[in-house]
Amino acid sequence: MPNRARRSYNPKRALVAEKPGAAELVALAEKVRYTGNPEHKRNPGDFGLTPPSAPRADKTLCDKAGIRSKADALSALRRGVLEGLISSQRRGAFPQNIWTVADDGAVFEAQLDNQEAGTYHGYPMPEADPFREVILHALEAR
Repeated sequence: MPNRARRSYNPKRALVAEKPGAAELVALAEKVRYTGNPEHKRNPGDFGLTPPSAPRADKTLCDKAGIRSKADALSALRRGVLEGLISSQRRGAFPQNIWTVADDGAVFEAQLDNQEAGTYHGYPMPEADPFREVILHALEAR
């Protein structure tokens, strides 16, 4: 499959207007789970994916951005919750999206897969995605 550059990004994404209280964020961080998506993995590692890995040329890869284990991915997801980088759009008890920024500045976006289980898959945000800057500014402000 040829590498296709993305022409547009989801314009409906929005951060919560105000960071929720610490107790609410801690409770949410304890509930979220990470499942992964084989399209964003070159190496399956310990993610338990089916198929084990199926990287697509037009998808960003977690491996390249330093997320190589399920524990790393879950830790990054929970860090995003605790920083209040959650979407205003909700599905049941869970935000549709969670964002986080790695120590090296890589920005990740996670999408809710299952609203009953609170499971997410995530991926590095392309530098061309304008919402990436929104996340970086929000983290700096919070």
